[in-house]
Amino acid sequence: MSVRAVAEDDQHLLRAALAIYRGAQDDIEVVGQAADGLAALDLATRLRPDVLIVDIRMPGLDGVEVTRRLAGPGVADPLAVVVITTCDLDEYVLGALRAGARGFLLKDAGPDLLVQAIHAAANGDALIAPNITRRLLATFASQKPAALVQPIDPLSEREEEVLALIARGRTNAEIASELFISLSTVKSHVASLMTKLGLRNRVEIAMWAYDSGRVRTDQS
Repeated sequence: MSVRAVAEDDQHLLRAALAIYRGAQDDIEVVGQAADGLAALDLATRLRPDVLIVDIRMPGLDGVEVTRRLAGPGVADPLAVVVITTCDLDEYVLGALRAGARGFLLKDAGPDLLVQAIHAAANGDALIAPNITRRLLATFASQKPAALVQPIDPLSEREEEVLALIARGRTNAEIASELFISLSTVKSHVASLMTKLGLRNRVEIAMWAYDSGRVRTDQS
């Protein structure tokens, strides 16, 4: 299945997009590029791509705000957004993920990881740069919300296992392999977790797992 992507026209992102144009990934089509945040918002709204790639620092409107408007709480039909930046500051990462981003990469990650992030976001997965994932989750775990959302129904033993693996950054395929279950079964458990917890994506599930204490930051 071909994935349609829109990229905010940062120099580093453009190089990665051009690699895709040259046929490095014939299942990804870059259907639009924007020069700033407002243009990215407009393009994404009109084109409705499978994935939007944005820089966290953009003129006009920053990447966090673009993400919030297209994928944040209250958005009826959220887009899949991958945020890319030169800065791995916790406030940027957390801001982007709380705004609804399905991926967060540093610009030096390279085209291969960008392609992985695009596919993950399009498939409902989440990919956060490995070199910041552990610190990010540790930071989030130390910031307890005023009221933790409780499941509307108790989680099953299998759902708890899937929850823990999502929190550790495993993809659906990796979870299926580790638990010896089918990919469709994993997707069913992920959907059930989102329903029971009132969450919208895997990033929110991972955050909830750490915040609830079900997964500790000293676990890998």
